[in-house]
Amino acid sequence: MSTENEGTAAPTPPAAPSAPPVPVAAPHADRAPAPEAPAPAADQAPAPAPTEAHAPAAAEPVTQQLPPTPAPGTEPTQQLPQTPAPEPAPTPAPQPAPPAAPAYGQAPAPHPAGPAPAAHGAAGWPPPPPPPAVPAYGGGGHGVWGAHLAADGQPAPKPKKGRGGLIAAVLVAALLAGGIGGGVGYWAAERSDKGSGSTTITAGNTPKDLKREAGSIAGLAAGALPSVVTIEASAGDGEGGTGTGFVYDQQGHILTNNHVVASAANGGKLSATFSDGKKYDAEVIGRAQGYDVAVLKLKTPPAGLKPLPLGDSDKVAVGDPTIAIGAPFGLSNTVTTGIVSAKNRPVASGDGSGSKNSYMSALQTDASINPGNSGGPLLDGRGAVIGINSAIQSAGNGGFGGGQTGSIGLGFAIPINQAKNVAESLIKTGKPVYPVISVSVDIQSKAEGAKISENGASAAELVDPNGPAGKAGLKPGDLIIQFGGKQIDSGPSLISEIWTHKPGDVVKLTYVRDGKTTTVDITLGSRVGDK
Repeated sequence: MSTENEGTAAPTPPAAPSAPPVPVAAPHADRAPAPEAPAPAADQAPAPAPTEAHAPAAAEPVTQQLPPTPAPGTEPTQQLPQTPAPEPAPTPAPQPAPPAAPAYGQAPAPHPAGPAPAAHGAAGWPPPPPPPAVPAYGGGGHGVWGAHLAADGQPAPKPKKGRGGLIAAVLVAALLAGGIGGGVGYWAAERSDKGSGSTTITAGNTPKDLKREAGSIAGLAAGALPSVVTIEASAGDGEGGTGTGFVYDQQGHILTNNHVVASAANGGKLSATFSDGKKYDAEVIGRAQGYDVAVLKLKTPPAGLKPLPLGDSDKVAVGDPTIAIGAPFGLSNTVTTGIVSAKNRPVASGDGSGSKNSYMSALQTDASINPGNSGGPLLDGRGAVIGINSAIQSAGNGGFGGGQTGSIGLGFAIPINQAKNVAESLIKTGKPVYPVISVSVDIQSKAEGAKISENGASAAELVDPNGPAGKAGLKPGDLIIQFGGKQIDSGPSLISEIWTHKPGDVVKLTYVRDGKTTTVDITLGSRVGDK
């Protein structure tokens, strides 16, 4: 454990094509068939089939070749028209050839007068193919939607398939689409000008002073920030650091971590800066290295100090919301949020020197805590203090540039119930008071519990026969596995759990000796001051 000092647009309507669309390979049953052309009258000859631009001589009838029918599911192949070889001028025939298909965009030539063509089935004119049972979309045949009519009222001959017609149809479609788009744009602009077509939404009647609810994060932070201070500590040799504290009472006492002020405790300089920028000199009233708690006092406290309300850390539940306030990396008045991730987490943290450790049965939170947050308050969802932010678990010793690492969502706070007891003792006497059982615990043991040391001193020094544990019959080598109903898995966890109580409390202790489990009652003793 390392410490700090640590949307879909409306579809464009289809444009009416000026030329019949290219037929698809196979008809779709869900599409409506094209309207059928009316049947020709009995005395009216059907319209002649289209021919090449140069008609063959009458004495030499030519059989018309129909294009092959494409296989189902395939696209029809576009054939480029072949240029016919030059031929001699045609001999006048009794039946003049029908007019060739007009060029795209030109009016059809008038039908020349003359005798009607031979009936269907006559020599030189094969009968037209019957219409399909289910015509393709926009398919061929007489009377198709969008087809040009000749002067005699009959549909003009179907132009030859080729790239020119396809490209022209695409161009017309593009122009029509552009026209429709322009029309829609004009319509939208007209509606916008009239104030009824805008898609922009604005909040009306915005107050000049937008107020937040008192119970919101912003409201709770606004209420707590004036009572949180940024502490600057400097030793006589120039060493020091930045931490956080908060107003404990109206007399000007500030509650913080011991490791925040340790460097300035003996002849150094301390100052506390409030969120409004006002700075005050401060002095150490008392500090408890084992608890990692310290109390400062402003030398000239301002009037109207507002202490932060204290909550009940014993009633905190995992999942409760948390708010951390501090000065991470010197950034004063920083607010972060999270939840209570765990309770009763045994944590051993150092003051940076490596010579002494502090122990706590901590509240774990994922609110972002970084070096500089130490000593700051951890608030609950009501704005009451439930802990003092003290330590973080880091992913490594480096980070960017090899400096201190930042938050990875594992922060630890001293429960406020414990911190309050320590603070009261420090304010009254200037010294901490620790509950003890008067045994030496092997911190390095890997056993599943807290093992009482067997070596390094006499048995009387390892277990004080007149102390709480000695009176209850414990001996060196015993393995303590429960304390006060809490499971104990190491030496630090035992110390942390003991320090959640007060001297004089009677607590049940369970230990194992030679495979046998025994539970006894212990009355906690006391020790004044740090060793």
